[in-house]
Amino acid sequence: MLKRLLTLALAVLLAHLAHAPAAAATKAEKEARLAEKVRAGIARLGTGREAVVELKLRDKTRLKGYVAEAGPDSFTVVDAGGRATRVSYPQVRQARGHNLSEGAKIAIGVGIIAAIIIIAVVAASSAS
Repeated sequence: MLKRLLTLALAVLLAHLAHAPAAAATKAEKEARLAEKVRAGIARLGTGREAVVELKLRDKTRLKGYVAEAGPDSFTVVDAGGRATRVSYPQVRQARGHNLSEGAKIAIGVGIIAAIIIIAVVAASSAS
């Protein structure tokens, strides 16, 4: 449930960034801005088995896997079969991904503990 929610949030964020008003009007400049947004999104997502992405490329192919490596010009996606595919940022038409940062994991843990404590206090008060 949480993964779906985070995936949806990232998709909405990427869609919002892709539709932001732009000063430049040429197609090349728009593609360069999109490539930079993809680069920033991949950098924010990180690398490793938890950095799962779903990509739609300009040539209509789709990739799903994790980001194994990210460089300044391209990144590598490894699919479930272990096949690595190098993708340059301008090739990406749409990207969706999820990965929880360490801070988000801590916040979720603290929230769960707080909810348990509140439930225990309410149960103890109503038992009295």
